[in-house]
Amino acid sequence: MKNTKNWKDNIYFILVEPKESGNIGASARAIKNMGFKNLCLVNPPSVITDEARWFACNALDVLESAKTYDNLMSAIKDKTIVIGTTRRKGKRRGVILPVEEGMERIFNIACDNKIAILFGRENRGLFNEEVEECGFLITIPTSKEQPSLNLAQAVLIVAYELSKAEYKSQQLRGEKRILVNHEELISLYKRVAETLRLLEYIPKGDRNLEKKIMQNLKHLIGRAGLMDWELKMLHGICSQIEKKIK
Repeated sequence: MKNTKNWKDNIYFILVEPKESGNIGASARAIKNMGFKNLCLVNPPSVITDEARWFACNALDVLESAKTYDNLMSAIKDKTIVIGTTRRKGKRRGVILPVEEGMERIFNIACDNKIAILFGRENRGLFNEEVEECGFLITIPTSKEQPSLNLAQAVLIVAYELSKAEYKSQQLRGEKRILVNHEELISLYKRVAETLRLLEYIPKGDRNLEKKIMQNLKHLIGRAGLMDWELKMLHGICSQIEKKIK
């Protein structure tokens, strides 16, 4: 059996532009309830208020150690898999999984890789450009009459389902999958886009088609990630194509 002792240390709960201090504190409490500790805040309120501390209860250590970032890319650049949460569905949003299934997928690779789980703004959720950075999305089934969950409630449900996945999985099989981080994937996406232009696979000036192809590629790779040898292989293929064309 693989050592799963520290897999929870690889899970990062990222709140994107949270507005309510109480939600930040309650989110800290929620993740500590389930044995996690990594809370990240993208462009949060400038001051941690007494309200946040009150809602955090006995999770002040998680709240006070939360890392803050000016933008999302800074928060996810060293993560290998990025998952978003959403209640809005649609083909343009990519692959959307029920929270239980999504968390089981994450657990299977979290022992060896850093995982980012994004939670959007209380009133607007994640923007489209933020969704595009995600390998896949997870959604929590709710009533049509009241579909929107409080931010901290959503964090608690996701943390619970992820923690539960450990108990459902008696044994992890197969080799360790150490995956490359998001920053390295961005470099690959740029290289692939340039190679496709050289091949004239994308008609000149057709930015919409290029964006769609690259978006689908991001979703494809983002669902499972890439190991280092796979990344090098794809860069090698691009290099060989460039040599043949030039």
